Amino acid sequence: MRTSSTPGFIVALSTILLFAGCAINPVTGSRNFTLMSEADEMNKGRQAAAEIQKKYDNYDLPALQNYVNTVGQKLAKKSHRPQLEYHFTVVDSPQVNAFALPGGYIYVTRGILAYLNSEAELAAVLGHEIGHVTARHSVRQYSAATAANAAATVGGLVAGIFMPQLGGQLAQGFQSLLGFTGSALLSGYGRSHELEADRLGAEYLARSGYDPQAMIKVIGVLKNQELFDIEVAKQEGREPRRYHGIFATHPDNDTRLQEVVSEANQYIEPAGTDDRRAEFLRQTDGMVFGDAVNQGVVRGSTFRHKEMGFMLSFPPDWRVRNKPDEVVATSPDGDALMALSLFDTPRGSPADFARERFRLESSDQILSMTNNGLPVAVVTSTTQNGEPFKAGVIYHDSKAYLLAGKSDSPAAFDRYRAVISNAIESFRALTDAERESIKPLEIRTITARKGLSYTELARNSPLGVNAENYLRLLNGQYPEGEPVPGQKIKIVK
Repeated sequence: MRTSSTPGFIVALSTILLFAGCAINPVTGSRNFTLMSEADEMNKGRQAAAEIQKKYDNYDLPALQNYVNTVGQKLAKKSHRPQLEYHFTVVDSPQVNAFALPGGYIYVTRGILAYLNSEAELAAVLGHEIGHVTARHSVRQYSAATAANAAATVGGLVAGIFMPQLGGQLAQGFQSLLGFTGSALLSGYGRSHELEADRLGAEYLARSGYDPQAMIKVIGVLKNQELFDIEVAKQEGREPRRYHGIFATHPDNDTRLQEVVSEANQYIEPAGTDDRRAEFLRQTDGMVFGDAVNQGVVRGSTFRHKEMGFMLSFPPDWRVRNKPDEVVATSPDGDALMALSLFDTPRGSPADFARERFRLESSDQILSMTNNGLPVAVVTSTTQNGEPFKAGVIYHDSKAYLLAGKSDSPAAFDRYRAVISNAIESFRALTDAERESIKPLEIRTITARKGLSYTELARNSPLGVNAENYLRLLNGQYPEGEPVPGQKIKIVK
């Protein structure tokens, strides 16, 4: 009796969830399974926006903020949910990113703005994110994940009733499968949702006086970023980043994407479209590119931090990246790296910190000294896996800085031991004059003269060994384009 009634219980639970959570999709007019009302959606959005404000600073350029908001509001009025109170914000991050929260909170980074080349492309980014909001993708994803978790709970009950004779291993595997399904639903938007957001964004573009093909251009920008980063990642010995990664091919070759964007042609007004490139370049001229001063700046192989008041130099031919939680330098062959980390309010001396951090039993592995007027402890030891490393703990302004270097083999470590030591010894406090001299890189616009090439521009660029391709990316001419005489192009200085 018990075994025959349990499946009915599951069906009943599924039916209750289905009918309790059906809502009309504002875009399609069909019913979708949701477990969140519009009021709840607004509340979740406000809560998430408050958390975003803790993580990101708004980019401090009111004119640019107002410009992006104006473009966004124009699109939102043409959307399927014009009654929402939309918020469009530029955040102070060099990351190439844009994202939407439930209820109409939409964010773009100054990092993605740098690689756009017209107001139409900006509108495409914003329109895509508005599409996620109007189709309630985050709400639908949340509802599916919640239902999957409920199914996993019921599935565990089923496993315990129907499969005890098969032992715990198979039952656990069944639960793991259900649990994995629930996790997968939380891992990001799938291709169908992304295509829907592209389709909706293209429609909003056309209804607002922009060419919907700008959506294809923007996805091309992101795909070119991905292709370029694959090459840079090889140089730096790391995994490449992914942008709009559900599209395996370039958008020019993605037939389905071309089809959904072309559907928006029916909404183009008789007056035609305008990409407003000149206005976009005017609004973004002078925008910070790369690291903000308050995040520390990399110039060549040297890292300087204005607010924390220090600098250090890595070997001239190493590639240096300023990440949110550390600074990483990689050798030209990718067989060694150094990483700088910060620790607040350390206890004891640098040697005490090093001993606790690396769990050293012998003081023979620690050399204490004063370098550039700062207390330092240098450690030469091996990891638990037997890999040799060298690290310096430097105390400066009530903080501990840990600069550690290692290689992928003992032989390589012997080759790099001296340059790791030199990097540790280069750490010093900045003078007041040096602090004041630190300025961010900025995007500037010039008019291309006849014969100007990106190779020529790259020679005097602060963008490093990959400057030529960075400039092509910034101007939408990657991988082999060149400036056209009379064309307005972006440089970094």
